[in-house]
Amino acid sequence: MLAKAIAEGQTRSPSVLAAAYGVDAATLAVKVSEGALYPNLTISANVLQGTNPAFEILNETQASVVGQLTVPIYQGGAEYSAIRQSKETLGQQRLNLDTNRDQARATVVQSWGQLEAARAQIEATTVQVKAAEVALDGVREEARVGQRTTLDVLNAQQELVNARVAIVTAQHDRVVASYTLLAAVGDLSVQRLRLNVQIYDPMAHYQQVRDAWIGLRNPDGR
Repeated sequence: MLAKAIAEGQTRSPSVLAAAYGVDAATLAVKVSEGALYPNLTISANVLQGTNPAFEILNETQASVVGQLTVPIYQGGAEYSAIRQSKETLGQQRLNLDTNRDQARATVVQSWGQLEAARAQIEATTVQVKAAEVALDGVREEARVGQRTTLDVLNAQQELVNARVAIVTAQHDRVVASYTLLAAVGDLSVQRLRLNVQIYDPMAHYQQVRDAWIGLRNPDGR
């Protein structure tokens, strides 16, 4: 189970996903920079229709298509510098991705250990509460026959209160560790937690506005 959680954390953690998108963006930036060295072909077309009284032509149509091919030969080195810079940025983003994967792995292992420790602490404090309850009952019975003082009863009650506080603290630690582990493996989401809220669907908004040529209003009319 721990190995599966580590694998999910290294692929689905929000920080890892963000770093992976950074690598994709940097890769595209390298291609854009390299595009400055490629030939550029421009084609333009023009159509004119009218009359020419000088030649007694009532209808005249002129059409032209012009193509222009630009081949870069020497550009001063700025483009080469931009390519090298974008490649260095890509290498930096890849290192950032590896770093985030290592951090995600460490977070999963740490959260897993805290969760296991909290579970063990709950079991231990549960036994401690039961023992404190039995001890308090014994002290009360001894106090009835005069073998214990009121102070002894109060001390036993305090031990029981401390044990109950300890089990509540352990339960709190288990809940916090559970959510921390869910966040580390990328499962801390509305769907995973089954929250009673409206889930935002980006595809629905995209389908509503993808064919809109102009307009300033949102799909809800604002």
